[in-house]
Amino acid sequence: MSQDGVNVGRRRFLVAATSVVGAVGAAGVATPFIKSWNPSAKAKAAGAPVKVNISKLEPGQQVIVEWRGKPVFVVRRSQAMLDNIRKVDDKVRDPSSQESEQPGYAQNEFRSSREDILVLVGLCTHLGCSPKFTPEVKPMDFDANWVGGYYCPCHGSRFDLAGRVFKGVPAPTNLEVPPYSFEGDDILTVGVDEEAA
Repeated sequence: MSQDGVNVGRRRFLVAATSVVGAVGAAGVATPFIKSWNPSAKAKAAGAPVKVNISKLEPGQQVIVEWRGKPVFVVRRSQAMLDNIRKVDDKVRDPSSQESEQPGYAQNEFRSSREDILVLVGLCTHLGCSPKFTPEVKPMDFDANWVGGYYCPCHGSRFDLAGRVFKGVPAPTNLEVPPYSFEGDDILTVGVDEEAA
């Protein structure tokens, strides 16, 4: 105790305790504020963009992300896959994608802005089932000359590795290509058009 009757130890304890309580209170107030910057589930469902790191995606592999409540297929195509797309031009219903839904930059033979990366909404255009990624080049039960693509086992619709629909199947149009853009070589943003990026 000092001469004026003040307990220095007690004062230090009270100052420290008040500081700790104040810091915890500030963190408690700041946390909801910072979390509010992230898009809510409602905003994501309404179409908030989704970023995908594709740096580890190997040729022939697919990753599935969710955008607007829909699965989006992202595939890194190998050169062999790209070559096989040309082999089925006469077997697909809309080879130049004139009747299908895709941004202008994806209205080409590979239906993409970058040849090696395919981005598709993973819902069959027949009844909305999710087609299976079957990239193998081998005879299949549904096609003896299969060179890879998507097969919808629900009703038998088939799509090539550009998402183009084959002739003679229930699906009326090619798989939809959503708006997307790239940030550098490794970050794909689904939901932001290339022209707007």
